[in-house]
Amino acid sequence: MKSFSDQQKGSLLAFVAVMFITPDSLFIRLSNVDTWGLVFYRGAIPFFTVLIGMLIIYKLNFFKMLLTSGRHGLIYIITFSITNITFVVSIQNTNVANTLVMIAMAPMLSAILGAIFLKEMPDSKTWIAIGITFMAAVYIFYDSLKLGSIYGDILGFVTALGLAVGAVTIRSAKKKNLVPAAVVGKLFVAIFAMFFIESYVLADLDLFIVPLMCVMCVAIPFVLVTIAPRFIPAEEVNLFFLLETIIGPFWVWMVIKEQPSIETIHGGAVIILTIGIHSFLKLKKS
Repeated sequence: MKSFSDQQKGSLLAFVAVMFITPDSLFIRLSNVDTWGLVFYRGAIPFFTVLIGMLIIYKLNFFKMLLTSGRHGLIYIITFSITNITFVVSIQNTNVANTLVMIAMAPMLSAILGAIFLKEMPDSKTWIAIGITFMAAVYIFYDSLKLGSIYGDILGFVTALGLAVGAVTIRSAKKKNLVPAAVVGKLFVAIFAMFFIESYVLADLDLFIVPLMCVMCVAIPFVLVTIAPRFIPAEEVNLFFLLETIIGPFWVWMVIKEQPSIETIHGGAVIILTIGIHSFLKLKKS
């Protein structure tokens, strides 16, 4: 990747990350593990998987990278942990559509925070892409939006804000490797879930589905998404992640025949086209 520009590196990392994430909702539907059990395993398995990988690659330098990440590492540990937890609690306390629309605000929040703290003002193309994709997300979930618990809605917004703060934090520490901080964040998520989990038992297909989901849809993407903002602005990284909202339902459709709504198809086409055009223009410029 040495011959790639920063724009190409960041876009590729973000795109590959979201492609690994897309079957996530399918695996969740196929598993029979309770919510907090999933949160626990989605924290514990990626923690051990990435930790072992990092120790093999970097050996004791892993701990040096963690300690030298300083305040950026601490902020990322906190935001990464909170985001993983608030997403689950939000869905438990409000309508799923409310949570997903809130999360669709992440690129917009990233752009605002990046402009304030990093003095990286998004260009007009990025603002237009953010606006179009957000409105498409609202269109997709409009019929499902309901007056849910204000507590759950607020936690959905906190999740979006956490994604934005995390991406901006990585962007502000381009020369630091914050993957070790993300590993610690996953440990905190697993520990938090232990206070609520009812059973640690994995039976039948869950013995295969849960570990596969945790490695493919959680461990690999969180490493890639922790690296991507070092190369492209935070809002561009979070734009890519709106693709998961669209592609995920199609995996469910193909495997368990749960057909996506016409709004998902229309809005999804708009989101994919918008992100495709935006990425093409940015890559062409780079």
